[in-house]
Amino acid sequence: MEITASLVKELRERTGAGMMECKKALSETNGDIDAAAEALRKSGAAKADKKSDRVTAEGRIGVAVNGGKAVLVEVNSETDFVANDVNFKAFVDSVAAAALASGVDDAEALKSVKLEDGATIEETRATAIQKLGENIQIRRLVKIDGNNNVGAYVHSNGKIGVLVDLVGGNAELANGLAMHVAAMNPPHNKAADVPAEFVAKEKEIELAKMSEKDKAKPAEILEKIISGKINKIVSEVTLYGQNYVLDSDKTVEQAVKAAGGDVASFQRLAVGEGIEKVVEDYAAEVAKAMQV
Repeated sequence: MEITASLVKELRERTGAGMMECKKALSETNGDIDAAAEALRKSGAAKADKKSDRVTAEGRIGVAVNGGKAVLVEVNSETDFVANDVNFKAFVDSVAAAALASGVDDAEALKSVKLEDGATIEETRATAIQKLGENIQIRRLVKIDGNNNVGAYVHSNGKIGVLVDLVGGNAELANGLAMHVAAMNPPHNKAADVPAEFVAKEKEIELAKMSEKDKAKPAEILEKIISGKINKIVSEVTLYGQNYVLDSDKTVEQAVKAAGGDVASFQRLAVGEGIEKVVEDYAAEVAKAMQV
């Protein structure tokens, strides 16, 4: 069968593979476009496997919301260049939408979820690796499923995403709180959520910092001094204790209670957090090479 330019073009649009790869696949399958597409998928999976050990510390956060349900997914790439590619962005969006629709609980379960074109997310990931030339990994998935007001925010650079589960209140407040969490990154929601070990350690540190004169004060006065310092520290590490970024005259707790709400939980993802990035010092490499 003659391998026409239009056939190559159709296969390329269907798979995202390069023109020469499409032509070769069609030649090997005698023009059978379905068989050629399958061959390219298998080839993409093989290439994906070869790249699987390469560090992926860049990428984007995808978000999908439907009523009181929402998900965030972190999809990683090797470079920021690929993370900003239009095809990569489309893949991230499709993964988030599929995650929400499927109701799966983690990134591993996402692999077998099918997209609108019938391909699984894992198959589509392999195709994306083949097309973009970098290792791509779906690293994390978090979701909210409380059927309350959901605040959802992804920063303009796509690297930070937040979901807030707000009981009561309103959608505007929920979205404002999501922006606050993105900006201030509180480790905990409320004072009751702060681990007792953390509080005990901070008390120990504050006591060690005090002068001998202060330590000699009556126990009840000393306790008030220490408690005041600890309350300030706890406020700084909790969402409720922080000053609300959209109204700095109020704490988040005051803003939430004024709206008749209560924050049940929040989720925050930042691209690449916890991944050790490889820093290339090209100047040092060149200098070293010149000494050889």
